[in-house]
Amino acid sequence: MMTLQHLFEAIDLVNDESDLRSHFVPKLGEYFAAKRSGIFFFDQLLSDRKLQNILNVALSIEHNPVARYLAERHTPVHEGLVTSPKAWAILCPRPDHWHVMAGPILDRGQLVGAVGCTRDKSMPAFDSQNLADLSAVCLHLSVWMTALRLTHAISTQQHYPFRSDRLTPRERQIADLVALGRTNAEIGNELWITENSVKQALKRMFRKLNVSSRTEMIAQIAATQHHFPGDRLLKLTQ
Repeated sequence: MMTLQHLFEAIDLVNDESDLRSHFVPKLGEYFAAKRSGIFFFDQLLSDRKLQNILNVALSIEHNPVARYLAERHTPVHEGLVTSPKAWAILCPRPDHWHVMAGPILDRGQLVGAVGCTRDKSMPAFDSQNLADLSAVCLHLSVWMTALRLTHAISTQQHYPFRSDRLTPRERQIADLVALGRTNAEIGNELWITENSVKQALKRMFRKLNVSSRTEMIAQIAATQHHFPGDRLLKLTQ
């Protein structure tokens, strides 16, 4: 019998997103007794024209109340929470999507993907226990995804070594304080500059290092220069 622990162990064993689909998704479908199940990552949908229909229709926040609830609240949902059976039958007439349930995959607070399960008309609707279980699964998937993408960013950067002269002495001071978990206001107070000056400096630093977040910046420096202890990086990602 499939258990939540089996699902957690399956997540821990996969190496990449392809493995996740081939080895984890079937177990997900079995656990939730789903007619269909799947995992979608939005960056892949955007880059694949064949998958655009999924993004434009099935996952459209304008047309799909389940997708809208997921995007706004970052929490699992089934169709019974957001619409009536009659309205859902009009919105999604597919017989194998009579009941649907979806949950978020988050990477450092950003919605990057979704987990979905469906049942047909002859099967029972998803309930609150299903949502609670999916919430636990999504938490594990989100931790896994964040770790995978952060590791990939560090590995990629190692092929293009970080040069310490990319950052000015002042920018290195700011990076040190970011690694300690300081806010922009706190950094400004400590360095006797305005909070806006800190924001502008961080934008320049992100461009120089080709990163998009504070965590990626510190991870890159830590991986290539061993400039920051691991506990500082951990503090940023918590």
